Amino acid sequence: MNYRLIVFIISGLVGLFLSLPSFTSMSGPRINLGLDLQGGLTMLLDVDTQKAVQSKYDSLATAISFETKEQKILLDRMEVGENILHFELLDPDEKQKMDDILTKLGGLDVLYEQGKYQVVFTLEEKERIEKSAIDQAIGTIRNRLDLFGLAEPSVTRQGQENILVQLPGIKTQAEEKRAINLISKSAHLQMMAVDEARNMRVENMSDAEAKQYGDVILPYVDGGQKILLKAVPIIDGEMITDARVAYDQNSQPVVSFSLDSRGAQIFGDFSGNNVGKRMAIVLDGKVYSAPVIRERIGGGSGQISGNFTPQEASDLAIALRSGALSAPVQVIEKRSVGPSLGADSIKASMIALFSGFALVLVFMIVYYAMAGVIAVSALVINIVLIIAIMACLGATLTLPGMAGIVLTVGMAVDANIIINERLRESLREGRNIVQAIEEGYANASRAIFDSNFTSVIAAFLLYVYGTGAIKGFAITMAIGIVVSVLTAIIGTHGIYIALSKKIAKSRNTSFWLGVKHGAH
Repeated sequence: MNYRLIVFIISGLVGLFLSLPSFTSMSGPRINLGLDLQGGLTMLLDVDTQKAVQSKYDSLATAISFETKEQKILLDRMEVGENILHFELLDPDEKQKMDDILTKLGGLDVLYEQGKYQVVFTLEEKERIEKSAIDQAIGTIRNRLDLFGLAEPSVTRQGQENILVQLPGIKTQAEEKRAINLISKSAHLQMMAVDEARNMRVENMSDAEAKQYGDVILPYVDGGQKILLKAVPIIDGEMITDARVAYDQNSQPVVSFSLDSRGAQIFGDFSGNNVGKRMAIVLDGKVYSAPVIRERIGGGSGQISGNFTPQEASDLAIALRSGALSAPVQVIEKRSVGPSLGADSIKASMIALFSGFALVLVFMIVYYAMAGVIAVSALVINIVLIIAIMACLGATLTLPGMAGIVLTVGMAVDANIIINERLRESLREGRNIVQAIEEGYANASRAIFDSNFTSVIAAFLLYVYGTGAIKGFAITMAIGIVVSVLTAIIGTHGIYIALSKKIAKSRNTSFWLGVKHGAH
């Protein structure tokens, strides 16, 4: 049974079926075109890791406030400074409990003197926070773009504090603006208590005076007025587990959010102990609402309202659901690739591919006769399988990837040339056609495997250490090499075995194998 030919035919049919959606409107797996082929937006972002450390101090203050209230430890004058946290312990007898809390939180250097605590992060913890801020920003931005609905966005680290974002398919200024807003929005949600005793003087109060009281002055989102809030948040955005678009009683879009179990407990306890007082919902340093607490709020959920459009509410829900950015990001470089330029790139690449394929076809048929036709059929299946495999893997085809396919055409033909030359040598040495086929493939396979194995290693290293464009080239080259080995060694071998009897009976061996002088 000629299993090689069966495998070759089945592979060709499956490859053809799986590659068709990439060229037609058929449903199924298809290759995504990269930024350079379909146009889009590329941005270089800078991550402010120092702000991430400062934000972590806010979270630390919230955690300490919660733990001390749970254990009924009285604190006073808790204040988050620049890279430091201050507070006073009112009862010195509670020092051991306070130290246990700080030890449990971990990563802290603590200075205690006459009831006053100064808490800073250790150097190792600070470096961990900064590194985590970059990694978290990459993951958060990628999640937001996936929820945004973009096909194959690329989000990669570049340098120490920069992130490269590539967004294929962004074609209009409106889409560009929306994507930038979604990426750069910190989405840092906090719930903060209103300082009711001093809020009436907020218009005449300076930031320095507010700080003396452990407060902070924040503006409302519409910019119309300001409000005085307790600086230490009640709830931090890290406690959010879900966010969805909902509608209020006036059919206006709002963002409904849910908290984790710890956040729900803090929310419930605070609302139960502060009925009749106000609690502000703050997003990225702006107050969206400050409703009066009417009763204990259980269940760990709330709403953000702010005269949103449905799209604004949806984008905010995406930002909250994907997680807040622990460090602000800023666009420091932006470049757009027009769809017409991408179309020109595709056209030029296809011309290169088909013209190269045509030249190879002519050469192989002229020089190797029917053996050249067999080699070209393997080459066609090779290209079809590359496209099919990339489509199934959801890979993105870039301009360097197209170059990889063109290069693969030459490498695949090289394997067939080696096989044909080994066949010629065996025939010239007096072997019959069956012996020549087996001996020729045995001798050629070793050389083909050795040369292509080293090429696969090179492709692997390019993928591991290369950037986006080089990775695209490496992927297509690696897939092409593996497929070309299979089509050249298994596929064409199966065809020769099927035709061996017919070739043996033929008096015109040169018609089949292009064998010239000295052949038997």
